[in-house]
Amino acid sequence: MKALWAILRRDLSLLLPGGRRGGSLLPLLFFLAVGMLYPFAVGPDPVMLARTGGGVIWVAALLASILPLDKLLAADIERGFFDQWSLRGISEEAVIAMRLLAHWLSFGPPLMLAAVPAAALLGISGETLRIVELGLLAGTPGLAAIGIIISALTVGLRGGAALSGLMVIPLAVPLLVFGAGSLSTGGEGGLALTGAISLLLVAIAPFAGGAAIRASREG
Repeated sequence: MKALWAILRRDLSLLLPGGRRGGSLLPLLFFLAVGMLYPFAVGPDPVMLARTGGGVIWVAALLASILPLDKLLAADIERGFFDQWSLRGISEEAVIAMRLLAHWLSFGPPLMLAAVPAAALLGISGETLRIVELGLLAGTPGLAAIGIIISALTVGLRGGAALSGLMVIPLAVPLLVFGAGSLSTGGEGGLALTGAISLLLVAIAPFAGGAAIRASREG
């Protein structure tokens, strides 16, 4: 257990804003940039912005989650860290579970905080912002799980970073549909489905990611 906490602390030190890999700062800036630029693209109509703003935040969150994928696993594979952890009896599944938690903490809560100024720029009401925040709380763990799985599957492939983005978008469509759809239905049903899909993805991710890491090392 101490070894897993040590791995989690190491991962957080690398992935959080200001860490050596700095993977979470770029998604945050991208997310805020979308919130600032969207009103310039569609015009200053407050009714239009309020009606479409929640969906824009969800799309921005999905695209922002793609940006750090090339930094999640590739460096540790190349430097042989997974081999060393395996020799110490730490399974790939356990390492992937810690990496999933660190990845979500590095981009999920920061995006939820950034949604507040983005909502102000988009003219979103307080009630809609509440549903957006609950949706991001329910959906971002699922986005992190998809990211970890895709990163593990593509880590040994040439052009894996570009392929990751193409693979994440279709897999994240259910989260996007139910998360953004909860804004038009009042919340509860869409949020419950978003949370259920997210929990399923989080449960699957360590096993799928661990199997993919072992296959890439043996290959």
